[in-house]
Amino acid sequence: MDKFMKTKTTLITGGGSGIGATLTKNLIAKGEVVVTLGLDLPNWKHDNLISYQADLTDTEQTNEAAQLISSSHKINNIVHNAGMILPNLLPKVKTDDILTLSHLHLAAPIALTQAILPNMINDKNGRIVFISSRASMGMPTRSAYAATKAGIHGLAKTWALELAENNITVNVIAPGPVLTQNFWDLVPKDSELQQEISDNIPVGRIGTTGDIANAVEFFLDEKASFVTGQVLYVCGGTSLKGLGT
Repeated sequence: MDKFMKTKTTLITGGGSGIGATLTKNLIAKGEVVVTLGLDLPNWKHDNLISYQADLTDTEQTNEAAQLISSSHKINNIVHNAGMILPNLLPKVKTDDILTLSHLHLAAPIALTQAILPNMINDKNGRIVFISSRASMGMPTRSAYAATKAGIHGLAKTWALELAENNITVNVIAPGPVLTQNFWDLVPKDSELQQEISDNIPVGRIGTTGDIANAVEFFLDEKASFVTGQVLYVCGGTSLKGLGT
């Protein structure tokens, strides 16, 4: 659909809900085309919205989606937002948790970016943005999550060096607590625990999906072409206190 359009097209994993959904709506409101990929399909439609469904913890499904999207659309930017937590204290951490999250947080974006990279290199332009987490700095019950989110930082810095000569920037957003379903899966909505977390955040509130989407849009902007290989903590100050999700 969008391969003949001049407007930018951004691939967003996990674009059907949470942070990804807000970012999708923001970009479409600017007149851009968005291709979403993930388990959840958006519950709304738009002429500039194209959606694909796949389990990004599954190698075969990921590779098939990567080839289908790259052959059907001219992707200019990619935002790897899809994520999963799988919390466990050390005695209960499973090797399978590490493997699952390694595929979702690291292998999937490698496969997707490899598929669309030739177009970016040909255009001598592109934006790659990862959604990581403040928890990459360490947090109880986050062994698998923190390890693989921290791995994103190394991946992004490596790609930033490799791709800089092609005017392709690679950056990371590391959110603190954000009011999404992932958050409420662990913290009951409007509970005392939610209020306690909010009270312990330096800015005095939990983040919104809009807070994160706004930061991603900065990295996607052409005016940010001199910023690459950076990790931006959008966390209300929790990275300064050792708190977060």
